[in-house]
Amino acid sequence: MAVGFVLITTEPGKEISVREKVSEIDCVKGIWVVFGNFDCFVKVEADDDSKLTEAIVKGIRSVPGIVDTRTLVGAEI
Repeated sequence: MAVGFVLITTEPGKEISVREKVSEIDCVKGIWVVFGNFDCFVKVEADDDSKLTEAIVKGIRSVPGIVDTRTLVGAEI
């Protein structure tokens, strides 16, 4: 199981619409609007790293209203 977290910065006022669109992506297991340097915090889970990458790059990053993302991928040590 691959797990990642994506920190999203949105255009001003787009937090709710971004949350709604991102929540429709299959691998997204949770999304929260947050305060601070980022606007949304997303938990993503997939069967492997390849599917996780696809969900982030082709899914989350393509949502209108997103200005920037920071991605943290869990490592199995």
